[in-house]
Amino acid sequence: MEVTRRNFKDCLSAVYCAIEEADFLAIDGEFSGISDGPNVSALTNGLDTPEERYTKLKKHSMDFLLFQFGLCTFKYDQAKSKYIIKPFNFYIFPKPFNRTSPDIKFICQSSSIDFLASQGFDFNKVFCNGIPYLNQNEEAQLREQMEERRNQHANGVGTPSFISPSSSKGPAHVPEEHKDFINKVIEKVEALFTNSEKTLDLEPCTGFQRKLIYQTLNWKFPKGLHVETVETEKKERFIQVSKVDEEERKRREQQKLEREQEELNDAVGFSRVIHAISKSGKLVVGHNMLLDVMHTIHQFYCSLPEDLKDFKEVTMCLFPRLLDTKLMASTQPFKELITNTSLAELEKQLKESPFKSPQVETAEGFHSYDTAQEQLHEAGYDAYITGLCFISMANYLGSFLTPPKAYISARSKLIEPFFNKLFLMRIIDIPYLNITGPDLQPKRDHVLHVTFPKEWKTSDIYQLFSAFGNIQVSWIDDTSAFVSLSQTDQVQIAMNTSRYAESYRIQTYAEYIQGKQQEKEKVSQTPKTWGEDSWVKSHYTPSSTSAGFGFSRSLRKRSISPVQGEQGELGDSLITDGWSNFSYPDSRGSKKMKTDASSEQANTEAIESKTSEGWLKTADLSDAAGSSPGPDEDKSPEGEDEFGDADGTVTWQQAPSTVHGRKGQKNKKKQTEAAESTTSLFEVPEVW
Repeated sequence: MEVTRRNFKDCLSAVYCAIEEADFLAIDGEFSGISDGPNVSALTNGLDTPEERYTKLKKHSMDFLLFQFGLCTFKYDQAKSKYIIKPFNFYIFPKPFNRTSPDIKFICQSSSIDFLASQGFDFNKVFCNGIPYLNQNEEAQLREQMEERRNQHANGVGTPSFISPSSSKGPAHVPEEHKDFINKVIEKVEALFTNSEKTLDLEPCTGFQRKLIYQTLNWKFPKGLHVETVETEKKERFIQVSKVDEEERKRREQQKLEREQEELNDAVGFSRVIHAISKSGKLVVGHNMLLDVMHTIHQFYCSLPEDLKDFKEVTMCLFPRLLDTKLMASTQPFKELITNTSLAELEKQLKESPFKSPQVETAEGFHSYDTAQEQLHEAGYDAYITGLCFISMANYLGSFLTPPKAYISARSKLIEPFFNKLFLMRIIDIPYLNITGPDLQPKRDHVLHVTFPKEWKTSDIYQLFSAFGNIQVSWIDDTSAFVSLSQTDQVQIAMNTSRYAESYRIQTYAEYIQGKQQEKEKVSQTPKTWGEDSWVKSHYTPSSTSAGFGFSRSLRKRSISPVQGEQGELGDSLITDGWSNFSYPDSRGSKKMKTDASSEQANTEAIESKTSEGWLKTADLSDAAGSSPGPDEDKSPEGEDEFGDADGTVTWQQAPSTVHGRKGQKNKKKQTEAAESTTSLFEVPEVW
């Protein structure tokens, strides 16, 4: 179902109903761009930490606009043994509610716009009929302004029609150049009292002239008139004067307040859909969905927090259960069976043995998609095939049960290992962002941080390390890069040989991280800035916002690693432990952690809000508890796997004695050499 501003209100009840009855939801977004500065390759360094990746995406991707949102709901029909689907394709664009509402600025990336245009994307539907939206803080501020006007009216200070507090004390001062204009208005209004007409439409005029009219008429005709500003479709404003008795005047003022309330609810717009998804607590499935989640929070809920931990908490309050099919396909037991995890290729591979295409039926009144006629990069279609991929992989897990099951529910413990982990694209040794706990902290003892002159190219770095055999270069910026050696014992040799170098500097990865931590501590020790109310200004307050949203760090008691599946049902051969080689920041060494079995009994934490929906009442600790593999990969109009192979693994490269070409050519060289190598630097940990 295609939804624009024209039919949004009519479709909203159908959207609510579809979300409420669904077993799970699939989402996808289309954006006006990906990166406002560095290219996507630089934005996704292979040795980023999760904090660095989040900071990069927040800084370089959030000024773009999510202008198409796909939602597809899936409900399993036991009688028919098939899923009933309801796909929605929302066109979204921020329309100012009034002169005091936010006037959103966003940027476009020419390559993204060109690509979407080549796919037949209808930009007129976005810019002419896009559904407006407000985030929680914007909505709360506008409601406070409306409440202030209402209070002024109740106290007799002024009304939405008569806005000057001093107007009742005497005639307003009218500048000489406007006296003739105001006198003509007074004559017209006096004539209105003597004829049979009930209303008078004045000519369009400036805002200052309208103010003079309000002040003058309020003083000269304190009773018997209702004065209101009316706006035409072409945004022209004029004043309409009506003859009314006191009772009618109060009724009209009340109607105007109710109309403003309804208009504000309309301005909340698409955010209502996000409210409903959040309140439902349903499993939300996406493909390579980190950017989708970040943009959804940023546009429709609140500004993204600076700190990654706060982002995780906000995400869990908004979406208690997430699952990324990109990560699921990159993890055991699917990893050995799937050669390409881009969405289009994944959907095709999951039709072949040993997988089985799910049986689906489109609900009556909804547009039916045909996967044979690919409509990729239409958000509704991408959400649809994302849901199909999830069903195929989930049902495949049922083949490991005794006896095997053909249908696996979205609430099955078999898929809990994949909950709340978002795929991280092109990071060599950290496959996912763990939303419900600490991220994996791999040892990077074989990695060196190198700084050098701006003139250096990739070939210069290879030449510098030519004596150390296979290396991998990950550029950070024009003057620094990470160099991964194949043998950890070579690190000290490299450090010793560079001791007296003048043009470059080498340090271990541990020293590099320590230096960054010290810089961070220096920043945190800078003098605090104080506001006019003598409170310290804070960039982000995790406990509350102006709209009443709050969450406590005590809510974060969740399991932080995958469970091993349903006990007694999976064969022992499947339960291989691929997690023991990773350590967490708060552990003394490597640690395995399991989901708390009692987590299913956890209560939902209700969080009140001053917004129209009273939403975010779904900080469900139990559903969020299941940990799982999840991905964070940058979306590219050219395809998700543009910068790495399908599995997200990165292969070693031989450091040649001589390499030609500029830095801009290094990606092509990497891909060529990666294809010639069979040694994998890192593979996604096995869940089973």
